[in-house]
Amino acid sequence: MSPPVAGLKEKESNLARLLGSGSAGIAELAIFHPVDTIAKRLMSNEGKVNNLSKLNTVIFKDKASAPVVRKFFSLFPGLGYAAGYKVLQRVYKYGGQPVARDYLTTHYSKDFERAFGKKTGKAVLHSTAGSLIGIGEIVLLPLDVLKIKRQTNPEAFRGRGILKIIKDEGFGLYRGWGWTAARNAPGSFALFGGSAFAKEFLFKLQDYNKATWGQNFVASIAGASASLVVSAPLDVIKTRIQNRNFDNPESGFRILANMAKNEGPSAFFKGLVPKLLMTGPKLVFSFWLAQTLIPAFDVAFKK
Repeated sequence: MSPPVAGLKEKESNLARLLGSGSAGIAELAIFHPVDTIAKRLMSNEGKVNNLSKLNTVIFKDKASAPVVRKFFSLFPGLGYAAGYKVLQRVYKYGGQPVARDYLTTHYSKDFERAFGKKTGKAVLHSTAGSLIGIGEIVLLPLDVLKIKRQTNPEAFRGRGILKIIKDEGFGLYRGWGWTAARNAPGSFALFGGSAFAKEFLFKLQDYNKATWGQNFVASIAGASASLVVSAPLDVIKTRIQNRNFDNPESGFRILANMAKNEGPSAFFKGLVPKLLMTGPKLVFSFWLAQTLIPAFDVAFKK
């Protein structure tokens, strides 16, 4: 998940923003999908990883002994589902949070100021808008479910195509929606909030859209890092719910209990390190690309 695209002028068309943010999602996917696969496989692993051989097996599965090139391409399962999910997610995030923020500003800005003070209230309002949009992201859950199953449990497909799976599973593709919403609410709050608080208190910005590239870099790292740490435990549970076979579901509470009993507290933070390591370049890249492409599309349309 990324901070809103700040610093864009209002004269830029919605179509330019749509294409710019969508293109940023595609480019981000091409570069960071392998790292996401590694993180998901580490989170799904229920055993101990105590040597390089075991780590190699967990990450590359049946391609663990294959040549390097084949091992690398094994990190791209579910790319079609991931593409649909990532592009829609980026468009939804970049476009949705400002809409929610504008609504809250119009109707509740004074309430936020009275409750938290002018500066903190503004940042909390940004955080709340992000949280609301994060909860609504469960609409895209089926694509996320299919992507994760392809990454971690391809046997669940058993040769079935996407239409057959949709017909067979129906609303089963929304399995884990409650845990996803529970993960997204604080995660998106921390994401947009960390960015807003950095701009408000670290850089003393009155208008967040006036942030420089460097300021947005730091704010993005602050928000994304806070989001990943806050949402990590629920993200692990959500991933394990989604990577089960379609015919062998398991409740989130049972997974939570088994993790605490068999794997200990550290299990709730599996996969966090690679996710943190990719957060900085991932968000900076997608932010910069969106900032570059949206105005470029706008100029092209006007010509």
